[in-house]
Amino acid sequence: MISYKSLVFRLSSLVFVISSTAFAQAPRVVPDIVDSVPHEMTHFTQGLFFDGKELIETTGLYGKSGLYRRTLDGKILDSARLAERYFGEGSVAVGDDVFYLTWKSKKAFIYSRKPFKPKGEFRIPTEGWGLTYWKNELLMSNGSNELLQIALGAFNVVGVIPVTDNGKPVVNLNELEVIGNTLYANIWQAPLIAVIELPSGRVVKYLDLTEKVNALNRVYSNIDVLNGIAYDGKNLWVTGKNWPQIYKLKLP
Repeated sequence: MISYKSLVFRLSSLVFVISSTAFAQAPRVVPDIVDSVPHEMTHFTQGLFFDGKELIETTGLYGKSGLYRRTLDGKILDSARLAERYFGEGSVAVGDDVFYLTWKSKKAFIYSRKPFKPKGEFRIPTEGWGLTYWKNELLMSNGSNELLQIALGAFNVVGVIPVTDNGKPVVNLNELEVIGNTLYANIWQAPLIAVIELPSGRVVKYLDLTEKVNALNRVYSNIDVLNGIAYDGKNLWVTGKNWPQIYKLKLP
């Protein structure tokens, strides 16, 4: 039986998807899912990326936000937790550091890459959502259609990239992953990953995971939205908040 809470969430998500993508001109492509590995269902995934053959994941929610290094088969090798007053968000590793955003605190934390140890923090000008690294700068999403370019060291905003589809803003950009000059971005509350050309910010297509999201929602009443994109050098791996699996996609 579908719970009332789950039904309301799915209906509201459907309304969001219809209203926010009605203008979309870029094509939708359904990627092939070629493999999967277990994912901890208590992890409210906010950031996901590969560090060699291992995955680094950051999670959210007050009192439950953490940083994890894990193997593909799910063994936790290292972890760190944020204080209860912080809601963790996206993350990325650069050099010897891991940068870990918070949602509303306008603060990001710096950890050593291996092992995880706190090294510092810096201020961000808006909410933090997703984070990646491109052209020697941090690239941050904040729920709008704007990607903030943040300089390393001073951590000041040095540029903004608006993301558009057919000239219209694509909002609710969330978790981010860069491959060359192509950015993959989750769209919050939509079963879509925007494939974005950099530096233009133009959406060239969407990876459409509607079928997989619907199948999971039929089985699991307590999972949340698609979120989490990692690149292993050949394929994308994607998951969601409290999802049971991380899925390997063959890039179309």
